[in-house]
Amino acid sequence: MDWTEAISKAVQYIEDNIIEDISAEDVANHVNISAYYFQKGFSLLCGYTITEYIRNRRLALAAGEIASGNIKIIDAALKYGYNSPDSFTKAFTRFHGVTPSMVQKNGTMIKIFAPLKIKLSLEGGYIMEYKLVKKDSFVVMGVLKEFSYDSAKTVIPEFWKEHYEKGNGKYVCGMFGVNIDEPMAGSGTFKYMIADAYNPAMDIPEGFITKMIPEFTWAVFPCRGAMPDALQDVNKKIFSEWLPALKEYEFAAGYCIEMYDDASKYPNGNEDKNYYSEIWIPVKKK
Repeated sequence: MDWTEAISKAVQYIEDNIIEDISAEDVANHVNISAYYFQKGFSLLCGYTITEYIRNRRLALAAGEIASGNIKIIDAALKYGYNSPDSFTKAFTRFHGVTPSMVQKNGTMIKIFAPLKIKLSLEGGYIMEYKLVKKDSFVVMGVLKEFSYDSAKTVIPEFWKEHYEKGNGKYVCGMFGVNIDEPMAGSGTFKYMIADAYNPAMDIPEGFITKMIPEFTWAVFPCRGAMPDALQDVNKKIFSEWLPALKEYEFAAGYCIEMYDDASKYPNGNEDKNYYSEIWIPVKKK
């Protein structure tokens, strides 16, 4: 299944099960793609997470039913996944700017949030550098933390900041940022590790761990320019340009590695216009 087909199939699955207890992981599993990669790609392309999309669709549908007078507020709350009228009212008000009772009594305006539709457009014609590199398994050492898919974009930078503020940079400089998707059913989380290549002759400091990265063929994408814009720009192109055009390969596992060059080599550190980093994605032949 190619990337465009996967997004389309996921959206249809959400619509078919909108009042069921479905999670972002359920959606990713339905299209047989790593939850980490699918949620990351969905968010980059659509501007919101799968969880936000499901919530917005439910609140839009609930408002339509309340406005038509076909359902009681308490029944709408239960139907669209809320445990109480209070929690439903808070979410409804944040989204629509009015309470459910105002819509019910006064016919107040509500917001529509239409299902996503995949449109074919002529894009591309670009040059995007990447190479396929087969690497043996290797071991990294660093600090690891578990993150929610929904909040990762904002809290992972805080994790890096905390790492250096604690003085841990003297043990691990941060050559790698390792995303590890080993989800437990319904967990909605993945692990992220700030790491360096492990030197067996070195003692492992307290609070640090080692992790073996399995043998893979990696698609390696160079990123040139100031952080974080350069990395984010390539990340977006991977999901919007490279994946839709990819015919022979697919994701091999839920790993993703960010490789960072030594910032001290550049006049302006990792904000230098010539700063170099890479994104590694494990792939396999379809």
